[in-house]
Amino acid sequence: MDIKTKIIAFLVGFFSKEVVVVLLAVLPIFELRLSIPIAVLKFNMPAQKAFLLSILGNMLPVIPLLLFLRWAVIRLEHLHFIGKILMWWFKKAESKSKVIQTYGFWGLVIFVAIPFPGTGAWTGCVAATLFNFKLLRATTAIFIGVLVAGVIVLGLCGGLSQILPFLSK
Repeated sequence: MDIKTKIIAFLVGFFSKEVVVVLLAVLPIFELRLSIPIAVLKFNMPAQKAFLLSILGNMLPVIPLLLFLRWAVIRLEHLHFIGKILMWWFKKAESKSKVIQTYGFWGLVIFVAIPFPGTGAWTGCVAATLFNFKLLRATTAIFIGVLVAGVIVLGLCGGLSQILPFLSK
């Protein structure tokens, strides 16, 4: 059993499927890239419900991250192990953020929207912090990116036709 399966099995043992979907979407590695497929394909949840719960979960950590990420890095970077992880994460985000350097707000939207590993809301918060985005501007860009990523992932799971019925005709 792989780690994703173990985490999902553990969570399902304690919470309803709806809460599990939100929690998966909150987690930095999984986000809605995993929560939507799990909700639609494993839990047989209606696409609309899976989409909304995943968007909610993916956006929950965004404002706290944007508010406290810089503070946390300054306070924790001197701790050997944690500092190395934080510096690695920031360097990783910086190396992938050429689109943000080029296109600013819309670059951040694109960065978050493309459902690849190492992109998404969490890394979008790091990139927004690196590029000194204001809170409202960063939150808006990340929200739009999360919505687009949700539509893409839902489409890949075949659930898009439930939300947009004209696609199934």
